Amino acid sequence: MKLEQIINSLLETDLYKFSMGQVIFHQFPSYTTEWTFKCRDKDIYFTKEMELEIKEQIKEYCNLRFTEDELDYLRSITWIKDDYVDFLRFWHPRFEEFHISHDGDKGLTIETRGTWLNTMMYEIATLAIVNEVYFRMAYNYDELIESFKEKLDAKCERIKNQSIYLGAFSEFGLRRRLSAEAQELAIKALVEATGKVESTFVGTSNVYLAKKLGLKPVGTMAHEYIMCVGQGNHKHNPSYSNWYALDAWVREYGILNGIALTDTIGTDVFLKDFKLTYATLFSGVRHDSGDPYEWGEKIIKHYESFGIDPKTKTLLFSDSLDFDRASDLFYHFHDRINVAFGIGTYIANDTCVPALNIVMKVTKCNNMDVAKLSDVEGKCMCKDAEYVDYLQRTLDWRMEHE
Repeated sequence: MKLEQIINSLLETDLYKFSMGQVIFHQFPSYTTEWTFKCRDKDIYFTKEMELEIKEQIKEYCNLRFTEDELDYLRSITWIKDDYVDFLRFWHPRFEEFHISHDGDKGLTIETRGTWLNTMMYEIATLAIVNEVYFRMAYNYDELIESFKEKLDAKCERIKNQSIYLGAFSEFGLRRRLSAEAQELAIKALVEATGKVESTFVGTSNVYLAKKLGLKPVGTMAHEYIMCVGQGNHKHNPSYSNWYALDAWVREYGILNGIALTDTIGTDVFLKDFKLTYATLFSGVRHDSGDPYEWGEKIIKHYESFGIDPKTKTLLFSDSLDFDRASDLFYHFHDRINVAFGIGTYIANDTCVPALNIVMKVTKCNNMDVAKLSDVEGKCMCKDAEYVDYLQRTLDWRMEHE
């Protein structure tokens, strides 16, 4: 490796990988998945040198193991069960499940194949490695980190002088961070900035930094969970993906760990399955695509239709947020429902150059295509256009006939 090791702990992932992982371990241990990396930016190219460095960094990541101290930390989280922790004691990444090459129009191809229990854990570390390798090799990193610090100072000053109000917010930036150094700097600065004002920094999705800095790790479920549970079984009607996923989640956690993701196959379809029982059991819902104001109004109306006081529930916004967007959303909704924010790239990779728009998505489950059809075009990633058409037709039929 030409760079220092980027991922230094298996805790260095988002918390929802463990919450989903525990459900998979107990209910879907035989499921297999394929994942595909994609750079959505038009003018980005990964050099051969970058590809080789990414490959070496992933090899080092695959040499990591959970320490007993890290396992004890996971065990201390209320909803994590002892048998899952025991599984993690023996679990480790397998480089043999990665397929990395210099093919493709962007100069980088990454795919992983294996059990869902394994491959789901690779996503966040892979994206963090790709990001840091790219920015350290494509630019003068010292100049980037200086511009990052300047922008971070300006953000913190806005919080301190209370020219902006964010309510409760968390940091979600691990997958697209500038670097491990930048993410830790940002979290420490935000903890200090919010110490004596009304805006509340709740915690971070990065479990490693939550442990290191004594913060709350945050996160529940991702789109992959609903896609695989709902579409990975050929006996399932995929238009009911949300029901299958919510049902399995409640069987695992009851009333614990209850923020539901709404937009995997569209919020309107989600609400058909988010009936009184689930609306009561889950503490709130997360927004990740589409118009956030329209979405929030729709969710509030949905709660009220069941006689549920929206003030007992939470809207968690997490789609491309900056402080101004978050503040505007807070003032629009806060007097009717609890509001929280998960802010990623704007906190962890705001520099003098644009951040990368990279993703690593599950594209097959049990050798069958899966897809996300969110509330906005452009986020769908599936290798089979015919499957996307089929999925859309099942959703249209359900919306028209139920």
